[in-house]
Amino acid sequence: MAQTILITGASSGIGRATAELFQDKGWNVVATMLDPGEGRDLARHENVLVTRLDVTDHRSISVSVAEAMDRFGEIDVLLNNAGYGSFGPLEFYTMAQIRRVFETNVLGYYAVAKALLPHFRQRRRGMIINMSSVLGRGSMPAGSVYCATKFAIEGLSESLRYELEPLGVMVKIIQSGPVNTRFVEALEYVTDMSVSDYQNLTTSIFRNLDSYHPGGEAWEVAEAVWAAATDGTGRLRYPVAGNAEQLLAVRQTLPDEAYLEHVKRGLGLDRPADPATSAPQSDPSETETVKLVG
Repeated sequence: MAQTILITGASSGIGRATAELFQDKGWNVVATMLDPGEGRDLARHENVLVTRLDVTDHRSISVSVAEAMDRFGEIDVLLNNAGYGSFGPLEFYTMAQIRRVFETNVLGYYAVAKALLPHFRQRRRGMIINMSSVLGRGSMPAGSVYCATKFAIEGLSESLRYELEPLGVMVKIIQSGPVNTRFVEALEYVTDMSVSDYQNLTTSIFRNLDSYHPGGEAWEVAEAVWAAATDGTGRLRYPVAGNAEQLLAVRQTLPDEAYLEHVKRGLGLDRPADPATSAPQSDPSETETVKLVG
């Protein structure tokens, strides 16, 4: 009997690549997304169910899980993947903006996992694979909100491993490096250009994101998810794509102070900002969210 994986955020990028890979391998795939219309091509496969799921809407989670059970009978693996990137100095975030990032990137993982845990526990088998990032182990400037969500996923996953392993349920983490997906195009940057004290920081981040060249592809991460789901090992973390292993090794081996200086040098924060490459000017009377395209 074919196994079944439920994937959040499957409309594009890593989620889409993972859905396509597992479908091709003969698994049943529950490809969830905000707009099921984006998954029409996936839905043509007999072993794929495309359904609407908003990780911040608990009713949509319950409906999706019920539809998956009705279609395939059971779910074997959950890939918590939905999320988005948001960067900027903490001072300029509203609490509502911070909550939105955490509700999607953290509480959404909790909500979908909780919806499936009774099923996994009763069957005494199952797996939760959480999409983390190299930024879940080492932060970056202007990442106090986004990086905190990925650090939270690391803690969530590690703690859940203790709880669930005795019940036959495995928890694994994918630690992705930079990947060429629509995630990059949808990055938001929260800033107020009228405040000069952060000019060096904002200029550097805009400059680096403008010249951003990710080192990995979505299919590489999908293959890491496949390995995590099928290798039969107790391995917890799977670094993949964009020099993830090297980036994580630097964070692990360097003392804190040396690592912080290493990141600052890499982003040019150890030298004065170049006004010619400054970020787009905003209305100085407002704090704005700027969409960045990598």
